[in-house]
Order: sequence, then C-alpha cells, then structure tokens
Amino acid sequence: MPKIAKNLTHTQIKNFKTKGKEQTLTDGGGLIVRALPNGSKRFYFHYTHKLTKRKVKLSIGPFPELSLLDARKKAFELSQLIARGIDPRAYIEEQKEAVEVAESSLLRQVAQEWFEVKKHSVSEDYAHDIWRSLEMHIFPTLENVPVSDITAPKVIKILRPIESKGNLETVKRLNQRLNEIMTYAVNTGKIYANPIQNIKAAFKKPKAQHMKTIPPSELPRLIRDIASASLNKTTRCLIEFQLHTITRPAEASNALWSEINWEQKLWIIPPEKMKMNREHIIPLSDYCIDLLKHIKGLGRNSRYIFASPSTNKKPLNSQTVNAALKRMRYQGKLVSHGFRSLASTVLNEQGFDRDVIETALAHVDKNQVRSAYNRAIYIDRRRDMMNWWSNYLVEMSTGSLSLLSKKHKG
Repeated sequence: MPKIAKNLTHTQIKNFKTKGKEQTLTDGGGLIVRALPNGSKRFYFHYTHKLTKRKVKLSIGPFPELSLLDARKKAFELSQLIARGIDPRAYIEEQKEAVEVAESSLLRQVAQEWFEVKKHSVSEDYAHDIWRSLEMHIFPTLENVPVSDITAPKVIKILRPIESKGNLETVKRLNQRLNEIMTYAVNTGKIYANPIQNIKAAFKKPKAQHMKTIPPSELPRLIRDIASASLNKTTRCLIEFQLHTITRPAEASNALWSEINWEQKLWIIPPEKMKMNREHIIPLSDYCIDLLKHIKGLGRNSRYIFASPSTNKKPLNSQTVNAALKRMRYQGKLVSHGFRSLASTVLNEQGFDRDVIETALAHVDKNQVRSAYNRAIYIDRRRDMMNWWSNYLVEMSTGSLSLLSKKHKG
C-alpha cells in the first residue's frame, strides 16, 4: 500500500534544521519550503509549464512572515490559474506591470515627470512657485487619482472655491498648469485625450492687473522719501540697484558677485535665474559700478551682493524692497516691480528705441532668432540708455539715495 504524505505543520517548519546544505520540505499541491543553512526559509510553488514542459519554481514569500495557511491559499490560487490555462509566472508579471503602470499614472507622479521637464524652461523662483501652487491647491485632493480618472467636473469642483474668493489669477494659473500636466500625460501615452482642455470657459476671466507704479512726475518725491527713510544700508543699496538696473525684484536681491564683469561693466544673469530661462546681460552704468564698490566696502564677505543682515549665506528676501516701500507709505501706490514700468514710461517718452527698452527689460521676443540678434546688437545702445537713466535718477534727486549721489551730481 503506497505511503500517504502528511501536510507540514508550522512547528515542523519552524524547528527544521538543515544539515549543511539547502533542503526542501514538501507540503503538497505544489507548495514547498526551501530551507538554507543560514536558517532562512521561503515558500515556493512548483509547477510544470504547459508548453515547454519545464519545471518552474515561483517564490511566494518568506517564512514566518508569510504563514503556512496563507502560503497554502496562494498556492491554491496559482493552481487554479493553471487549471484555467493561465501561466502563473506570466500572470504575476502582468499584475506587477499593471501596478507599476497604475502608480506611474497617478496625478502627482505624472506632475513630477512633467515638472522635471518644465523647470528647465523657467527660472528657479518661478519653478518653485509652480510646484508650491500644486501642493497647496491640487495635490490634497487629486495627487493619488490616476490621470485617466481626472475629469472636468472634478477639477472645476476644486477650483470653484478659489474663484469664489476672488483669486481669479490663481484659478487661471492652476488651470494652465493642470492642462500642461494632462497634455504631457497624453503625449507620453498615459491617456488618450485631455478632458480638461476647455474648462477655462467655466470660470470668470481675471482682469489684467498691472504692477502698481507712479507717474514720472512723482519720481523726485520717491527719491526724497528713499533718502529720508530709516533703512538698513544693504536694503537702501538694493533699492538703488534695482531702480537703476530696472530688473525684477528676485533678480536684484539674488545677485551674486560672480555675475559681475568689472572690466566690461556688465552684470550677466544666468538663464536659471531669469523668468524665461534665458541669460540676461545688463550694461552697468558708472553709477552702478560705484554703488557696487560702495557695497564691497561694507565688508560683508558674502557671495551675495545684498546679503541678509542675519547671515552672509543668504541674500535679502525678494520682497525686502516692497516692505520698505510700504513703510514709506507707498502701499497700494507702488511696488518694486513697478520701477520697471516707471523706467519704461520715461525712456519711451525720451524717444529711446522701443526694441532697446524691451531688451533692457528682458521681455522675450516671440521670434527667438530676432531676440538673440537684438541682445547681441543692443549692448552699446543699451549702455548709453542705462547711463542716461542713472544720470536722470541722480538729477531728479534733491537729497541723496546714498553717499554716491553727491559724487555723481558733481
């Protein structure tokens, strides 16, 4: 009479010791336990491949993390696949791939892939703003939703409360960014179409808002107010520098000494620090060069031109000038970005070439070839214009922005 094999027990597997080499315990139904000399044990499912007739060994899990009862359930499920003509190994690989595809299609994952591309075409500060807006408004609700499940009603439901608060610009930017992410998902084969491409029609359009500025006639008063304000020396110099170079707040506050070409009197801002991710070259007026020498003389020994009062390792915040303007009672009338509009108005009124002015403001020409050409040929003309602008600011002063004003007023 044939000997009937007994099923394994938990205690039997736990207490089993190998004799210096790998050994196998059989439970039945294709389930075995592989025991190694180091004491580790693992469940496997053995079967014969239907087509190749080869023996296949599939790992199920380690013992005792996987109990004997659960291992038997898994082995039974795999044997049921064989009964239905499905190869267990191929099935497991397909399931694993499906999980990986599903995880890579979650909105946050797709957004991260898109962002890795996007951030190379915008400034570092703007890239930070993009990701922060998604984390604040979109990810709390949609980060673990597959892009295939993103619908217009879902997105509208998220953006509607923001609209109701009157933050129409925020709605506009979030809509644009989400659409770029979904278009990326289409282009990478994660979805077949972008279902939210037309949702902007569901929201109010924000009114064009220009940066607060003052008319040229109020410039003398502004300069007097700056001269008489109680300001930190570095802050005062930053206000001057931003006003004279007509740069954006973050560009000025984050300026590095390494970006200054003293010999050619140029400030060369690298692409990653510019809004449109393009290098911007600024001819520095004689006044600006003397201003930089004055700052050097303060002896801060920092890589940043406008180092923070608390540490040389960080620059002044990009909102420092705005905070100073508020203290000078310009809130609602002028922001530091408005220096650029003010300069543009004056320079246009004085008859300077509009293309030269736009290039000085780092406004990107849609025609990239023309834009590159303009930047190359306008340096000398811009240098003359920037010197004129600096002299104009000094002439408008009835006090002094700093000790330098007296020197340059002769």
